[in-house]
This record gives sequence, C-alpha cells and structure tokens, in this order.
Amino acid sequence: MGKPTTLTNFSGIFFLLFLFLLHVSALLASPTPESVYGPFLKCLTNYTKLSDQILFAQTNPSFSSLLQAYIRNARFNTTTTPKPLIIVTPLEHSHVQGAVICTKSIGIQLKIRSGGHDFEGISYVSNQPFIILDMFHLRNISVDIQSEVAVVQAGATLGEVYYRIWEKSKVHGFPSGVCPTVGVGGHLSGGGYGNMMRKYGLSIDNVIDAQIVDVNGRILNRESMGEELFWAIRGGGGASFGVILSYTVKLVQVPEKVTVFQVAKALEENATELVLQWQQVAPHTDDRLFMRLLLQPVSSKVVKGQKTIRATVMALFLGGADEVVTLLGKEFPALGLNKGNCSEMSWIDSVLWWGNFDNDTKPDALLERNINNASFLKRKSDYVQKPISKDGLEGIWKKMIELRKTGFVFNPYGGKMSEIPSDVTAFPHRAGNLFKIQYSVNWDEPGEAFENNFTSQARRLYSYMTPFVSSNPRSAFLNYRDLDIGTNNFGKNSYEEGVVYGVKYFNDNFERLVKIKTEVDPENFFRNEQSVPTHPGLDTGASKSGAGKLLYSSLYRELMVKMVWLLILELFTRLL
Repeated sequence: MGKPTTLTNFSGIFFLLFLFLLHVSALLASPTPESVYGPFLKCLTNYTKLSDQILFAQTNPSFSSLLQAYIRNARFNTTTTPKPLIIVTPLEHSHVQGAVICTKSIGIQLKIRSGGHDFEGISYVSNQPFIILDMFHLRNISVDIQSEVAVVQAGATLGEVYYRIWEKSKVHGFPSGVCPTVGVGGHLSGGGYGNMMRKYGLSIDNVIDAQIVDVNGRILNRESMGEELFWAIRGGGGASFGVILSYTVKLVQVPEKVTVFQVAKALEENATELVLQWQQVAPHTDDRLFMRLLLQPVSSKVVKGQKTIRATVMALFLGGADEVVTLLGKEFPALGLNKGNCSEMSWIDSVLWWGNFDNDTKPDALLERNINNASFLKRKSDYVQKPISKDGLEGIWKKMIELRKTGFVFNPYGGKMSEIPSDVTAFPHRAGNLFKIQYSVNWDEPGEAFENNFTSQARRLYSYMTPFVSSNPRSAFLNYRDLDIGTNNFGKNSYEEGVVYGVKYFNDNFERLVKIKTEVDPENFFRNEQSVPTHPGLDTGASKSGAGKLLYSSLYRELMVKMVWLLILELFTRLL
C-alpha cells in the first residue's frame, strides 16, 4: 500500500516542479515591462539623479504620446507594431551613461532615437524586447562665430541648427539636409548630405570633434576615443558604436544673397532632353550650384486620362540670379532658365524655401518640430556612374507610368564630393558617382493591402533600374535605410549576414568598420537590423567578459528554454 502513496507524492512534487519550470520558461522567453522596469530603475538610480522622471513604462499615461511624437513613418505607428518595454528620455549626459550601463546589464536591446526619420523605423521598432533611448531633450546648440564652429547635441534638429547659426551671423551656414525636422544624431553619423555638398562636402566633412558614450558608459571625445572610432562615426552610423552626444562642426561662409529656382517640364515639353542634359551638367557645373531633379508620374494636361512624367529641377546657387542664368543659358539650354524663374534671398530664407514653407514664413518656424506628423512611405537608393541614354530613359518613363505612383529624386555629385577620397571618412560614395537616386513613394491609406501595393511598386522600379546603376556592389546610402537589401538575424548577429548589406552601404570601408566595431563593442551590444557586425575571427585583444549578464539575449534565452523542457522530458521519462 506504500507504493501508491509514494507515486502520489512524487506526482504532486512533479506537478509543482512542472508549473515552476513552466513559469521560468515563460519568464526567460518573454521579458515584460513589469519585470524590467523595477530592476532598470534600481540600476539607474545608482548612476543618475531624477531616474524616475526620465523613465516611461507602457503603463505610464505619457508613454504613447512620447513614442508617437518622433515616429516619422506611419507604417510603424500601428497597434500591432512592437512597442518598447521602456522609453528613457535623458536630460543630461549621466542619464545616457546610466541607460547604457543598465540596459547592458540586463541584456536587452537599446534603440537610440534623435529625430525618428530613419525610413525603416530602426530607431524605435524591433522584434526583440527593447528599450528606446530618446535624445530629444539633449538639443543644446552653442555657436561661436569668431571661431566659426558650433557644438550641436544629437537631439537637436537641422532646423534648430540653421536658426541658431542665423541668430549669430547672416553670412554663415552649415552644409546639411533640407528637411528641418531631421535629427542631428542620425543624420550626421550616416553622412549628412544637403544642397551645399558640391561646394562644401557632406556634413561629416565639416565635423572636427564629437562626444560619444561607449559600451562601458564612458564619455569619449575625439582624443580619447581615437582616430579610428572618430572615423567610423562619420558615415558609419553612430548607433553601431555607441550613443552620440554631440558633434563639433565647422561653419561655412555663405553670400548675403543666394538664388533659388524651380523649373518643371512634362514629357510633352521635352522633359527627356532636359534629363539628358541634366546628367551632363549637374555633376560637372560650378560647384556653387546644386540642382536636384525630381521625376514623378502625373496626370497629363494635354491628353485627358493619361499619365506622363514631370521633371522638376530645384536648385540653390551660392550667388546672384544674373550669374546663374548666364551660366545655365550656356551649359543647360534645355532648362530654359530665365531671371523670372529665380528668387534672390538670404541663405536662411533659402532654407525655408527648400523646406516648403510659405514665402512670408519667419525663420523661427525652423524651431517647430512638427511632432506626431507622419505619412506612409517607402524609400530606396542607388548610385549612377554612367549617364542613362535616351532609350534607357524612355524605358524608365514607361515603367514609371505603368507603376503609377513611385518617383525618383536625383541628387548630383561632383564638385567637392569628387575631391575627397572615399576612405577619409566611413562614407565611401565619392568620385565616380554622377548622382544618387532616391526611390520615393508615399500614400495616405492605412492597411496591409495598401502597404504591400506601394512598397511593391518601389521594389519593381528598383529591379528595373538594375542595368543603369552601380554594381559589384550595388551601392546604397545608409541614411536611406532599406531593409530589402539585407538584415541581420538577431539570433546570430553574424558577420555573414552583415556583409550582405554592409558592402552596399560602405563598399571598401566595410571591413575597416567591422574591425573597429569588434574592438570597441566585442559583445555587439549596440546592434540593430543593419548595424555593423562584429567578426569573431578578429583578434582585437578586447575583453569578452560580461556575456553572462545578458539574461534576455536571444541566444541565452533560447538555450535556457530548451534546457528547461529537456529537464521536464527527463522527469517524464523517469516517472514512466
């Protein structure tokens, strides 16, 4: 009679053990906001003040508004989009240091957001448990006109940078992007191009120092981080290496008056000849002149119900209207530019013009961040190294009209861009490139069907363009994030997966970036879907310790879940 009792007791013990292991398995498989917030807050309190005022869990009433404020692509602002466990909004450098140390101690992925303009939502979306470090409070800008430098924190926007320079000087500017709400941190670390790039190069060509929080929570400047890391965070994407706190930049001189113009022609108005000439002129003309070309499928004004292609040239000339009209009358007759097309204005007013503000808008409009403002969009990129023939263009027009929505933005290179060697910074796309292509499609309707339709259009046009663009590798621009060209599986974080997209973004600079990454962040804490990978085969001498702290890392989690269930299976076998 004793045996059944023993079996009964053993079964009861086994059942309790089963429930316990099931609970442990669930805990390891899925960290929750509740399970993370307490330990994270306790850790952060050890390093910083005001810890509870900069942490926002999903249960906080301000969580949703904070998250949505800097989502710039509505594709990633849905109820089903994965949400962060916590949002951290640092007010000072020590908060950033603490956030890095504490996030690392629990092994959760850290996403770093400055403006939210990355086209694939990489700074605020992940399929892994993650925390957002949102830098928008760190937006101080210090301008020293006498030294012609500015120190700009990563959470500032480009519009704020331009405004603060204009406050101090009417004949200084900075070569950077035309969208005023773009965040400095991501824009500059990915290269930072704009309409003065042919005269002054990229934003990163005018960066002379930086501050970064590394994987150990240290604040480093150019001297203490070393020239290799300083090289990497100028074009290699700062989020692969640490958290950018600020950049120190050289200001550039601009005339008291600059000239802008916009001229549009449809196919019926000889737009094909315009585009042919643009390819010959825009990359080679006076380096003070930047002529962006927009190509869009639109409804024809000549034949009702039919589509045509409209070619629009938008330009900034660092000089007067008479000079640019004379110049392009000789070099670019297909444009038909006359003085009536041109507007002379101050440089700061040209910033507003490029930002699509009304003509009477005051410069302080550049301080508006336009939060909670997003459309549905998809972007892709290419580089063109040989002019596209007339036959080639006509085939492209047919494909664009067939697809009906996706357009192009052609951005000319040449000038200063051809003078700077490709390995001076991590950004490699220099001499040999005539222009960069942005594939652009926007839509207003939510839903998976619309998204699939419009993203498919962009991908089909991208595929069609294969014969006309760079190859081996087919290059891409890091700041036009495009997950179609490859992603890294977080279960592996492998070099083999990283090299697929890495050589497209960085060309011959990729291997140097991998070496630097492996040295400064050997455990690959700073990672995202397209971050620079580590290479386990590189002997850098860097410490590999600390891996045991990664409680929620994907590999550790998977291993522990398997071990738990193997233990349960073993108990079942013994019972039977």
